[in-house]
Parts: sequence; C-alpha cells; structure tokens
Amino acid sequence: MNKNIFIFLALLSNIYFAKAQQIGSSPEYVKHLTFNWKGERFPDGRPMVPDQYLQSLENATLEQIWGFLNRRGFRNQVENDWIVLKPGETMVGRAVTAQFMPYRPDLDSLIREQGKVEGRPQKGGINTWPIDILTEGDIYVADGIGKVKDGTLIGSSLGNAIFGKTGKGVVFYGSIRDMQELKETEGFNAWVKGHHPSAIKDLVPTSINAPIRIGEVTVFPGDVVFANEYGVVFIPAYLVEELVASSEWTGLRDEFERVLLQQGRYPSGEVHGSWSDAIKNEFRQWMDQYPKKLNITREEIEAYLERSH
Repeated sequence: MNKNIFIFLALLSNIYFAKAQQIGSSPEYVKHLTFNWKGERFPDGRPMVPDQYLQSLENATLEQIWGFLNRRGFRNQVENDWIVLKPGETMVGRAVTAQFMPYRPDLDSLIREQGKVEGRPQKGGINTWPIDILTEGDIYVADGIGKVKDGTLIGSSLGNAIFGKTGKGVVFYGSIRDMQELKETEGFNAWVKGHHPSAIKDLVPTSINAPIRIGEVTVFPGDVVFANEYGVVFIPAYLVEELVASSEWTGLRDEFERVLLQQGRYPSGEVHGSWSDAIKNEFRQWMDQYPKKLNITREEIEAYLERSH
C-alpha cells in the first residue's frame, strides 16, 4: 500500500474513533454541518436564528412550510402521527438534538467515561445531559427509538426543568411519563409517540447535537422546529428568513382572497387565480391599512406581485 494512503487512512481511523467516543458535538462539527448558515451562532456552534423569525413562523401553516421546503428539494422534513400534550397550540424554536440507543454494559461504560471527560454530572440519570445545555428558545428533540414502556425520557420534574430553561417543550420519537402533571405546566408542550407510567430503563444517550432521525426526517442541531396538532416540520436554519417572507406573502394573499371572495365582486377564478391589475391595486390599498407588523417588506411584496401574472 502507498505510504501516503496508509497514513491518510490511519488519520481517518483516529478521527472516526475519537468522534465515536464523543457524546457532545464540538462547535466546529456543528458549524461544519450547518455551513450554509452565514449569521450569528451560539457558543455550541448552532445557528442563532433571530427570535423575530421564530415568532413570525408561529402564524404559518404546516402546508405553507412543507410546500416551501419541497420546492427546494427538502422532501423529507415532516413527521406526523404524534400524541400532543396540548393540541391546538403551536411551538416554534431551535433544535437541540439527542440520540438514545438500547443499553449494553460496555457502551454504557464508555458513555459514562466520556461524560466525565466532557465534564458532565455523574449524579442522577445520564438522560439529563441534553437538558443541561438547553437555553432560551430551544426545543429538545430526541430520538428515543420509539420506545414507550421504559422509554420515558422525562417526567414532570425534568419537563419543568426544560421549560424553565427554554420556555418551550419537547419533540420525542419516544415517550414521556407524568402526562397529567405536565399538562398543568403552563407554556410547556410535548409531541411524543407514546406515554407510560414507567421510568426510563435500558436507554443510553450516545450523542448530543449531532444529526438524528425522527421518523422519516433527518434533524440537524439548530434546525428550526415548527410543531402543531397536524405535525412537526424541521427547517434548515439558512432557509428560515426566506421562508418567513414566503409564508407571510402566502398568508397575506390567502387573507385578501377570502375578503374578495366574501364580497363577491369578482369571479372566483379571477380571485384565486392570476390577479388582474385591478385586483393588485386593491391589494396594495388593503395592505396600506394592514394592522399587523410584518417581516416582509413592500419591495418584496411588489416583487411577488410582479411574478403573479
């Protein structure tokens, strides 16, 4: 074997095994994953998507977001069929990811030793490690391998700890316990695959802030999570600003079309199809009186109108 190739493979092997033993991803690794993001970042490397965009997305619909992402080649970003702690509420935030895997003694020993190296607490269950790093606006997203009995990643105490740190809730491809108590925590919500009174057993956290699988979706740390009673969608951070403008435009157009359709002054096909100059001018006048603050600019609205032939 060529000497240079041998050295390269040896270095690659060392990198792989060093990474395999690491629980928490380094900021450099997270930055590498999310290389398309050009804005500010958190100390852990995750994209710092501005709060104003998260707040704006609370008014979006699952269909608007899915359509936007699908047109950009992201065809596997939505997961359905959840048990929702508080249906009817929408939750938007930045993902902190965690992967759990079935327990085996040798793996558990490695994880605990690496936890010591990374300065993670050794008292209490190690399922608390992802919770320790949460910050305001985060949503804790975990793959609990769909385990329900003995797969409860949190109960009421840890749920309140999560809410205290983030002001948000959780999305678990797994289960929780203490549903009744958690439902009484105002502001906290959860999207889970099941619930059970048992405590967590035979699950080991193997990575924090690395890519994970949530059903049919690959989730990156720093993805923006949009969750409502109809499903959960995970949005690449670098697309959020454009998505906000697109979804606001779609929402404005839908709202204005409903006004015209109720008035009955135009045929439905003219309202719901390509707009005439007369309808566009009415829309401009309607926008002059619009009472809500928007992220989309008038220049962007004019660009959308120009394309709406």
